[in-house]
Amino acid sequence: MSSRRLRTALSAVLIALSCLLVPLGALAAWAAYGLTDTGRYVTTMGPLAADPAVQGQIADTVGEGILRQVDTGPAHGAMGPFVHDAVRSFTQTEAFRAAWDTANRSAHDAVLRALRESDDRPVTVDLAPVTEQLKRRLARDHVPLAAHIPVRHTEVALLPAKDLARLRKGYDVLEVAGFWLPVTAVTLAVAGIALAVCRRRALTATALGTAVGGALLGLAVAVGRSLTLRGLPQEVSTQAAGAVYDALTHTLRTTSWLLCALGLTTAALTWLATRHLPRPAPQPPTPPLDPTPPPKLPA
Repeated sequence: MSSRRLRTALSAVLIALSCLLVPLGALAAWAAYGLTDTGRYVTTMGPLAADPAVQGQIADTVGEGILRQVDTGPAHGAMGPFVHDAVRSFTQTEAFRAAWDTANRSAHDAVLRALRESDDRPVTVDLAPVTEQLKRRLARDHVPLAAHIPVRHTEVALLPAKDLARLRKGYDVLEVAGFWLPVTAVTLAVAGIALAVCRRRALTATALGTAVGGALLGLAVAVGRSLTLRGLPQEVSTQAAGAVYDALTHTLRTTSWLLCALGLTTAALTWLATRHLPRPAPQPPTPPLDPTPPPKLPA
């Protein structure tokens, strides 16, 4: 195999590997850095407090929980609509938004602490502060028997103890992959373009491969959404779960569009430059050397 063919083959392999790592690197970086930053997570989840589907799901869940804690006897059926209406009204207040942010921050901190430390206890959050706020709200709205709602330290399990070891290993892998996969993808792309015989063609191939990788990333997000919503329990609202999924994956969808736009724009600019840049003028052929020796001058 000639040197030019070998360089072309190696360049193609490097560029193909780079384009394959583009969606995987973006996904790993999102999981390792986007989901593990508590402040960014709380900011991402904050607007969901105003989403009607999320408010409805919380009102139904919390309302049923309150009714199960209160022994109202025959008044249980009559109290139900009051409790649900009061809880739904509470989800539209600033106090609920503050409680929503606090609950998300506490849950996120608890999960991160369990993934980064060696404690094997299950990860839980205490809902007593939220119940206390709801109790005061219901009492102020004169809901019957609101004063009898017990404020217990209700521990809600987020991660069971048996899954912590496996999740810690996955978290460690994500931290490494989230940094090295994007770096490797860029390094392979640069090496492939530098090694290519025709660098403009290699740059165009890398750009188109990047666009394809962005499209595959967007497709993976869409398929993941469908699979996530399909496996939900019946009591969970698909609209609320879809709103949460869309909020968490907003960065991934934006990244997929940016990769597509960057790749297609770079490929188009490279193609235009190839067609419209002036080509160097051909050099005139060098006249052949006359093998006849020059005549000798007389002495």
